[in-house]
Amino acid sequence: MPEIRTGMALRWQGETWIVVSFKHTHKGRGGATMTVKLRNILTGGVREATVRESDEFEELRVERFPGVYSYAAGEDLVFFNNETYEEITFPREALGSVLPYIKEGSEVTLLYIDGSPATVEPPNFVELKVIETTPGVRGDTASGGSKPAKLETGLVIQVPLFIEVGDTIRVDTRDDRYIERV
Repeated sequence: MPEIRTGMALRWQGETWIVVSFKHTHKGRGGATMTVKLRNILTGGVREATVRESDEFEELRVERFPGVYSYAAGEDLVFFNNETYEEITFPREALGSVLPYIKEGSEVTLLYIDGSPATVEPPNFVELKVIETTPGVRGDTASGGSKPAKLETGLVIQVPLFIEVGDTIRVDTRDDRYIERV
């Protein structure tokens, strides 16, 4: 069975993937398999796949650098690498799944695969301002339900009923979940 780890990059079936999570299973006399959740580097799409002992893939060298989202230049986004002091440009469509979590000045992780810039990862938690939601009603409690809220980046998530327009909230970027009001 090939060794698979969370966060590793691999080339499998002609595409480049990052391993989001994995689960090793072994069923009696049958061979061992691994259920792997993969995120496509180019499209940002996530898929679950079963990897068998006979499957082959190429492990790619991954380097992570701290960076900052600097500005948008037309259809491109420009990031600053805090270690090498270089500007890296990515097309907006290549970062589709990351866009709802970043705004100018946001800290990110720049992923380089085999020495070339490949993608951007947002931090696990971001703070965003609520720009649109239905008003709270007197008597709403923290545990009494939820409502949709649109955030400053365009992301829409479920929030508790007491959250109002103008509040800043912390969001878990791994599953679009409200964490707390800041």
